[in-house]
Amino acid sequence: MPQTLSSTSMFTPCGFSPHLHTSKEDEQGGLIFQDGNLTSASLDALIQHLIPTTDYYPEKAYIFTFLLSSRLFIEPHELLSRVCHKCIEQQRLDDPVLDKARIRKFGPKILQLLTEWTETFPYDFQEERMIGHLKDMIHRIAPCDEAYWKKMNQLLQTLNQKLATLSHGQEGIVKISAAVSDKLVAFKSKPPSIQREILSVCSDPYTLAQQLTHVELERLSHIGPEEFVQAFVHKDPLDGTKTCFSEQKKTGNLEAYVKWFNRLCYLVATEICMPAKKKQRAQVIEFFIDVARECFNIGNFNSLMAIISGMNMSPVSRLKKTWSKVKTAKFFILEHQMDPTGNFYNYRTALRGAAHRSLTAHSNREKIVIPFFSLLIKDIYFLNEGCANRLPNGHVNFEKFLELAKQVGEFITWKQVECPFEQDPNIIHYLHTAPIFTEDGLYLASYESESPENQTEKDRWKSLRSTILGKT
Repeated sequence: MPQTLSSTSMFTPCGFSPHLHTSKEDEQGGLIFQDGNLTSASLDALIQHLIPTTDYYPEKAYIFTFLLSSRLFIEPHELLSRVCHKCIEQQRLDDPVLDKARIRKFGPKILQLLTEWTETFPYDFQEERMIGHLKDMIHRIAPCDEAYWKKMNQLLQTLNQKLATLSHGQEGIVKISAAVSDKLVAFKSKPPSIQREILSVCSDPYTLAQQLTHVELERLSHIGPEEFVQAFVHKDPLDGTKTCFSEQKKTGNLEAYVKWFNRLCYLVATEICMPAKKKQRAQVIEFFIDVARECFNIGNFNSLMAIISGMNMSPVSRLKKTWSKVKTAKFFILEHQMDPTGNFYNYRTALRGAAHRSLTAHSNREKIVIPFFSLLIKDIYFLNEGCANRLPNGHVNFEKFLELAKQVGEFITWKQVECPFEQDPNIIHYLHTAPIFTEDGLYLASYESESPENQTEKDRWKSLRSTILGKT
């Protein structure tokens, strides 16, 4: 059913327990290690561990994990301010005469940290305060080496280009969504026969699966890793009527992606319920079964699940005469793959296979892994809810955030894959803008196609004809 929301190279797969292991514990500078792995520390100690010196630079996995999870405790601009302040203090950047030899050793390291931050979490730098802190730090070290000015300009130019690209993509998604919303009201009843349908736009299942993959990867590319953390800040997990997002603006890409899944569910159901003849409806069902199979082969599990969900919606599943004309063996195989039994065991096995293929891939085609997004969100939600952010002693539970970073980091790797298929603008446009029925519209279309079977359905049909078509 449609959803409502209730870099692998950095991380090695590992088990996760919400409890600390009973193995040897070691403390270094306020950081608690178990078996050589950082498990907890005070926020101050974690911030200090992030800061490079003349002879130290944090591990890449630590940088990603801390920048991702720290926003649960401190806002990015405040974190960068503290990092810069400590650097100024420790490297004595306020001294009237700077130690140039020392700063030439420190400079490349702080520049590298700032570069990694801007590349992985560019949305953080939409805030002027972030840019201000970044420029201030580079201005302080630049007198020691003219090359730092050039590097700062390159860094800012790359950042601005990335933000401009992301912003342009976001605006496009908003415009598409608005256009669709406007059309929903006008097409509550069955569109006229002259209305285009999917088979007139694309009759090849493989081509449609490729174009769906284009849409998925395009929308995924706009989701920042921090959105997975911000989605569950200050959230009431028991109130299903409220959005999962604490700040709409900061998780808009994530929510837009879920809306796309829902739209695809309804588009599939609409296309099936629209034709007046049983044979045509059966043809559309078989077409979407083939599209779903191609999505599975590509590694596009999100579109696959949306198609299956659309075909399993009640207005579609009740069309017994239509389904009797369908060769359903392939559909049952796909349903089995996405069966929720055992916490989606079959799907998770297939996902691991696709992930392994991606790691050893020689082409972008083999690198594609588009996870069933709602389940990914739920996994992260339960990880977040199932374990405290802080331990009883006030330390940050870093073991939890290593697991969070592993899951998000893997997703970030997948979303960076460039789509290898040639784009078809007409099909993409249709997927985004084709009119879709509301749930009531679907039921009405379904009853008009195959008459109600019981009194409850008859009463609903009569009510829908009255409210939607103005008929009695």
